Amino acid sequence: MDVERDIFFMKRALVQAALAAEREEVPVGAVLVSPEGEILAEAHNQPIRLCDPTAHAEILVLRQAAKKIKNYRLLETTLYVTLEPCPMCAGALVYARVKRLVFGAYDPKAGACGSVYNIVNDARLNHRLEVVGGVLAEEALALLKEFFERRRRGARVVEGGGLESR
Repeated sequence: MDVERDIFFMKRALVQAALAAEREEVPVGAVLVSPEGEILAEAHNQPIRLCDPTAHAEILVLRQAAKKIKNYRLLETTLYVTLEPCPMCAGALVYARVKRLVFGAYDPKAGACGSVYNIVNDARLNHRLEVVGGVLAEEALALLKEFFERRRRGARVVEGGGLESR
């Protein structure tokens, strides 16, 4: 495992998370990388924009990458995501046969990669992932906290990055 590589790609995922926040989506970003280090897909949460409850960053990158390589099995890939995946996304990672998961912030309410559930390493399933949690967790958590604090105050991001009260 290359710590520098993990940090590099997590920073890319954080850029995606910031884009989500700018678009008033929960700030989660994801990047899927080939074993050679090629970015196969990048995305951020978009369930509101796409009117799709499954449009989490992880699901979107799996879809994009599968189309790109023309295979639903994403063998030997690594997913970088800013927040520990939920049960839906963890299940999708198992079925896509992603090899390795690197995430930022732990999710003590819905995390399915060790915090609440451990779907990605459930011996009853036919695939398990290598998991590294906590990479740039402070940065990922800061984006989430700022986003939800703004929402509680009734403010929203406007074009150019400023805040507007509702």
